[in-house]
Amino acid sequence: MQRIDEVVVHPLVLLSIVDHYNRVAKDSNKRVVGILLGELYRGRLDISNSFAVPFEEEPKDSKVWFIDHNYLEDMFWMYKRINAKEKIIGWYSTGTEIKGPDINIHEFLKRFCPNPIFVVIDVTSSESLELPAQAYFSREQVTEDGSVDKHFVHLPTILGSSEAEEVGVEHLLRDVKDVAATSLAT
Repeated sequence: MQRIDEVVVHPLVLLSIVDHYNRVAKDSNKRVVGILLGELYRGRLDISNSFAVPFEEEPKDSKVWFIDHNYLEDMFWMYKRINAKEKIIGWYSTGTEIKGPDINIHEFLKRFCPNPIFVVIDVTSSESLELPAQAYFSREQVTEDGSVDKHFVHLPTILGSSEAEEVGVEHLLRDVKDVAATSLAT
């Protein structure tokens, strides 16, 4: 595995995840899960795209969860036709912290990516100036009793964009501001 020095989350990814959350889990205790696409080059992992995946978990038993892997495979092959450079690099979950079953979901996703990263996206933080995304990779350690302990290790995470993305975000923010001003005037 190539070393990852920093994880760069692009604006399209954040917007897509917030949209996914608003469509599926807003006003509930549910979280949403999806796949991250991008590429790793010289220690910089660029997360440039993502897609939602049908996901359910049992509220009373966190060990019981379901990801539609057929849907995941079909969506990835459709994305691959559009941009062959983008590969599955990991997965995301909404929330404020890592949850109990996340290490098991992470292990499951190793079928599609040998060393996935996991990004937790806080879709509810509106007042904070901190990046609402935290990236992790998994590490295995053998304990004194010989069992294997799997846990997440934090990675430096930043927001980054290309010039074209910056222009798009500026237009989006201007349009949102215009809509807010128009609704206030009427």
